[in-house]
Amino acid sequence: MTAMSLGLASRRGLPRPLLWAVMVVLPLAAVGAALVSQHVFDMQPCPWCVLQRVIFVAIAAVSLPALLLRAPLLRRGLAALALGLAGCGIAAALWQHFVAASSTSCNLTLADRIVSSLGLDGAWPEVFAAYASCADAAVKLAGLSYEFYSLVLFVALGAVAVGLLRRPA
Repeated sequence: MTAMSLGLASRRGLPRPLLWAVMVVLPLAAVGAALVSQHVFDMQPCPWCVLQRVIFVAIAAVSLPALLLRAPLLRRGLAALALGLAGCGIAAALWQHFVAASSTSCNLTLADRIVSSLGLDGAWPEVFAAYASCADAAVKLAGLSYEFYSLVLFVALGAVAVGLLRRPA
């Protein structure tokens, strides 16, 4: 390869299918890590943790057709939807940290209502049922609040979605 062809390859970035694969695998890996934390290390999730799991699964579900199909307009719409979902995930992680983590209220939160209305807590309680309040579930891993790991992943997924949107069809 010549220096010029290497320069052109770096300007184009990673191949689009690889980026879509990241949009499928990364959120599912995050949910897998959350399930290991819950079922192996007994770190029970709060409603906002569960809502973030739902958003991660939604991002993967939206990204899978874009990985498999070659329709540019559909891919663009799915990238925009994934970006919106990543934004929702960012908002949920920030809300969990700055608001919900200090609340010991037993009132149903917005997160409870969303997950319950989707019926996921009844259909797959081992994945989507909340078993703790946000104040009780506040956990740090390597000195960082657990929801910040989620926040970083949502920001990364949002950045990948922006990259996919900025590419010419």
